[in-house]
Amino acid sequence: MANRARIGVLISGRGSNMAAMIYAAKASDCPFEIVVVIANDPEAGGLKLAAAEGAPVVALDHRGMKRAEFDAYLHAELTAARCDYVVLAGYMRLLSDGFVDKWAGRMVNIHPSLLPKYKGLDTHQRAIDSGDRVSGCSVHVVTAELDAGEVLGQTEVAILPDDTADTLADRILIAEHQLYSRTLANFVTRNVRPDALLDQVRDLALALPEVEEKTSHGSPGFFVTGGKFFAYFSYNHHHDGVTGLLVKASGVEEQAMLIEQNPDLYYRPAYLGPSGWIGIRLDAGENDWSDISDWLKKSWLKSAPKRLTKLMSVAAQF
Repeated sequence: MANRARIGVLISGRGSNMAAMIYAAKASDCPFEIVVVIANDPEAGGLKLAAAEGAPVVALDHRGMKRAEFDAYLHAELTAARCDYVVLAGYMRLLSDGFVDKWAGRMVNIHPSLLPKYKGLDTHQRAIDSGDRVSGCSVHVVTAELDAGEVLGQTEVAILPDDTADTLADRILIAEHQLYSRTLANFVTRNVRPDALLDQVRDLALALPEVEEKTSHGSPGFFVTGGKFFAYFSYNHHHDGVTGLLVKASGVEEQAMLIEQNPDLYYRPAYLGPSGWIGIRLDAGENDWSDISDWLKKSWLKSAPKRLTKLMSVAAQF
């Protein structure tokens, strides 16, 4: 698969989740590749496995080093490997805030509980002691606050009557191996996958006053109750391979100016173009969702009844 996301994996021990990712990445349709495996313990068993499977490995001994100093070396190795994302797979060393900031939104971890329950350690015993019927695992974005980032995926695992912390941990580990690679694949394609892009557009559009969604001309469309359509989500609609958002510009003059200034982002929609609509490409990779939100608001204002636009104008003054 072309243009696969480059993943750096951090481990401290046997690296069983790392191994699951290495094997997942061997599939031709996997959207990521493992470009480096780094351990903070030179004796970590996962290093031998990764090397045997052809993954580049780096051993950095953290002993005797201050956290920020060690994390600077860690960051340098990940940068040298041109990593797009960092995956924590049994990495047992706390990360400095500075390191987390550098990889904000691009670092994920797997935790053996159904977050937000049981952050931190001893998760299996805590779930058993609480009388829970299910436990499980969660993949989440790493933030400075422990186990508090956005949850990207979860798998429930039943707690059996005779479970101990060890027997429950063994089954949850199987679930982790299944969940982590699948969730990572979804995460690294969220900026190009049509269903994920539509979800983000939908959230922004439906947050505007009195907006409803309806399929129109074969595409998901958004309109103001009692008003007109102000946005369409277009996916390969004219067999052009383009995923984009169609909104109202001020007219064909603005449309032409935008396309001339940035032809990689803006385009003239086939049917709505003559009416002054503008197409915004969403499939180029990183999207400016703040700008997209502004476009949706401007297009909404052009379509909403006066009673709503007056209320919006009043609200904007406060």
